[in-house]
Parts: sequence; structure tokens; C-alpha cells
Amino acid sequence: MGEEWIRATYWVETPLSLEEAAEAIAGEQSSGTFVAVPGETAELRERHRARVESVRPLGEVDCPTLLGARYPNVAQRFRRGEVRIAFPFENVGTNLPTLLATVAGNLYELKELSGLRLVDLELPEAYGRAYAGPQFGVAGTRELTGVFDRPVIGTIVKPSVGLTPEQTARLVQELAEAGIDFIKDDELQANSPHSPFAERARAVLRAVHEHADRTGKRVMVALNITDDLDAMMRHHDLVYALGGTCVMVSLNSVGWAGVHYLRQRAALPIHGHRNGWGMWTRCELLGMEFRVYQKLWRLLGVDHLHVNGLDNKFWEPNESVVRSIRACLTPIFRDSDCAMPVVSSGQWGGQAPETYRQTQTVDLMYLAGGGIMAHPGGPASGVRAIRQAWEAAVGGIPLEEYARTHPELAEALRRFGTRE
Repeated sequence: MGEEWIRATYWVETPLSLEEAAEAIAGEQSSGTFVAVPGETAELRERHRARVESVRPLGEVDCPTLLGARYPNVAQRFRRGEVRIAFPFENVGTNLPTLLATVAGNLYELKELSGLRLVDLELPEAYGRAYAGPQFGVAGTRELTGVFDRPVIGTIVKPSVGLTPEQTARLVQELAEAGIDFIKDDELQANSPHSPFAERARAVLRAVHEHADRTGKRVMVALNITDDLDAMMRHHDLVYALGGTCVMVSLNSVGWAGVHYLRQRAALPIHGHRNGWGMWTRCELLGMEFRVYQKLWRLLGVDHLHVNGLDNKFWEPNESVVRSIRACLTPIFRDSDCAMPVVSSGQWGGQAPETYRQTQTVDLMYLAGGGIMAHPGGPASGVRAIRQAWEAAVGGIPLEEYARTHPELAEALRRFGTRE
């Protein structure tokens, strides 16, 4: 059975019974349609129709989450539940885009549903053989950055857009001198008229190499190669030829097949930015859970995945961020297919203790923009303050106590600790 079925778990909301809604999904997304057709024989259904494996009620609500559901009268209540459906592997094979069409395609538009969210996905071992997964992951990233016993501390080029290639290189040089481990382009900056990719890559990596020649520390810079396929590969190859150690892509913009194409040809870690993710997940009964989303990108070979951060500037609650970090570090088919979680969004050292307490890991990237650049002592003090915060967190020492002997952390607490 393990090789024969793809199992998807959904939260559903429906004006029908949960069983009827589940059967509608199973039929529509396999051998059935809205009416019986001559070709759907009993033999074909037995071999190719999806099967409802379980249905678990989760309560009722008065109003639908999504409009357009078909229901008999205005007084109808809407049932919520968890359903688990098994799709025959033979229908899909290891074609990942078709897998998405099957488990997360037209079913979102069914009138039988007023809400639907894909919350888990169990795949046969055939997917582990078909997709290589991350090429570098946590271990490879640590090797390239030279950071082994703490989070990789990083930041983002800001302003997001507007800097020339030389201005960007000067900022990278300043951050390198500050002791940073990792720097990434903002997702809004790729190959623009005011900062052509090739010019920016040459200027930035020149600064990286000059710093490495002087200090021995080579900062990892994730240059944003997001583009059409041919341009994306040209950008990757240029970064590699210039001695760079990472490239970044906007996952939702490039798409599943685009990332697979890149991974098959890449010689560098792929830093996966999830901008646009809110469209997939912000409504509680629409889209998919990050648990599913990250699993698919890891199969395709993404090495780093953004997960937001605790007490972030966006909508996502802390418990969701913690689940995301754990998900990235949970093997799918083998230990090497884990991806490094990228914690970012409104971060400074103050979130380190709770992040560590809830995740019990330092296998992550910890990115801070203002938390580094706006430190009263400057970027170098900002970097040191975050390292000190993580030292305290791992050691179980309250930040205020650790700050008594660590002035950079003390300044950070005074600067950022009173924010609303």
C-alpha cells in the first residue's frame, strides 16, 4: 500500500454532510465528474478513483468562510471537519505539478465546499527517489559559512530598491566588516534597470572576496536570480563563476517546475523566499498549511526556507512560526532532505530566548534588518548583540542578566526592548 497511495488531509467546511463533501473531492479529483460518463466503468473506478479514508467532525458555524457554496436554504449551518483522502499513485506518478493539480487543484472551487485547506500530505517513497532534495541543506550551509555552533546571523539589503550596484557593494562591505555571516538581496531587487544583476553581482562579490582575503571570513550573499528560466540560469552561472556561495529565488514567482529546473543544474545553495505566501495561507479555511508547502519545496531542492519570526511584523502567530521551523527540520525521506529555516521579520535579539525555548535548535538563519542596522552602536554592535542574545538563550540566562557584562546586548535592550 505504501507505494500505491498519496494521502492528503484537509480541513473542510460544507453545507452538506462531511461524508458527501469528502466524496465530492474524491470523485472530482480522480475518475469522476459532475455526471456519470460511459467510460467510468466499475473496473476503472476500482483502480483509479480516490478513496475517503476518514472523516472527523470539528463543529459547525452559522456563516460560510467562502462565498458561492451550494446549499438548500438560508438557515443552513455549515459543518467543519477533517477528512483524509487517498489518491492512487498510478494516477499521478512522481509528476509534482500534476500532484498539485490533484491534491490542490479544482477542488478549491467545488460548490459543495464553503472552505477547504490542505493540512498534510503523505507521499510514497517513489517521490524520495525521483527528487534529489536539498543539495546543501543545514550541513552544507554551515560548511560554506563557517558557522557551526549557533544560528547563522544575517540581514537584508535595505533600502529594498534604489541602491546602485556600487552602493550595494559598499553596504555589503560595511556589513562584512561588522562580522555578519549572511546577507541577502531583498525580493524586490533582482535585475532592474537601476541595478543590473551582472553589475551588482560583480561589485558585491568583489567586496566579499576582498574581505575574505583580509580576514579569512567569507560572507554568504544570496543574490536574487529570480527571472525567466534562461535568465535565471545565466544569473546562477555568473554567481558561481564569480565565486559566490548562494543564490535566492522567489519561489511562488518562479514556480514548482522552475525551481526543479534550477535545482537540476545548480551548483550553489538555493535560498527560497516565500513572498506571496499569504495568498496561500492567510484565510484559515483556504489554501494550505506550511507543513505541506515546505515539504514540496524541499523535495524540489530548496536549501533555505523563510518561516517568518516570533513577534513578527506580519499577521502570523508565534505558534505557526514554531511549527514551520520544526517542519523544515523534520526529515521527509532521509535526514539530508531537511532545509535550514530562515527566521526573519522584525527580529532582534529579544526574540532569541523564546525562539530557542520553543524550538530547541540553533539550526536556523536569524535575519535582522533594523535589529542590526539601527543598533545605537552601529551594525557591528548589532551583530554582536544578536550573537550575545543567542548565547544567553542557549545558556538559559535571562537577557537582562547577560547584558550586565555584554554592553552591545545592553544597548539593544534599551533601544528595542521598549517597542510596543
